[in-house]
Amino acid sequence: MPAEKAPPDKMRLDKWLWAARFFKTRSLATQAIEHGRVKLTGERVKPAREVRPGDRLDIHTGESVWTLTVRALAMQRGPAPLAQALYEEDPDSHARRQQQARDRKLAASPAAAIKGRPTKRDRRQIHRFTGE
Repeated sequence: MPAEKAPPDKMRLDKWLWAARFFKTRSLATQAIEHGRVKLTGERVKPAREVRPGDRLDIHTGESVWTLTVRALAMQRGPAPLAQALYEEDPDSHARRQQQARDRKLAASPAAAIKGRPTKRDRRQIHRFTGE
């Protein structure tokens, strides 16, 4: 009967971000770190930087900014409830993200509904409007 592995005391930052489900792949996590969207204790770091429980992270994903403390490490990616147990979000960060979500819901961008090229109907309306 094989002995179970003890959880590690440190791991790569890009791997932790992937396991905590902030990014869909490790390569996306690596890109975000390299572009300065992830900071460890307020400093830009490299993807191979080791993260330990108790470290503070600032993560910029899209329009959201997460400020959190690493609580645990995971060797592999698991379901969302287990991933959420890996970190504890700062209360101010949580309140700010909730406010941003409410603001987006109330004042949706008019361009958000436009996706891709105009349809034939859209093109005809554009030509009528511009007088072409």
